[in-house]
Amino acid sequence: MEQPLTGWSASEETIARQAFERAHERALTGLIEHLRNRLTELNSAESLWELHDFLSIQRHAIEGRFDFREPGLLFVFAGLLKDQLISLEELQGLEAIKLAKITAMTRV
Repeated sequence: MEQPLTGWSASEETIARQAFERAHERALTGLIEHLRNRLTELNSAESLWELHDFLSIQRHAIEGRFDFREPGLLFVFAGLLKDQLISLEELQGLEAIKLAKITAMTRV
């Protein structure tokens, strides 16, 4: 069971969770689309194993990136915002200081 976020109101946690889930879905949808395009190039054992390696790397990257634990959550949102998996509008309702931190981290 997930621990509630400390320092976040219930409404902020709901907003954060919804934005997080939408970003996760968008990342997976993008990966699926990429795979559909790449499958046309699948014509040998070598290309099959390359696809396997690619998927392994993507799985590791996605599982590492989508971490809803509090210590790094603002960093997670900054990365998702930079990669256009969420918009700042989807985070509206978070405390102004949290939004400012997320926005500042996207400029780095």
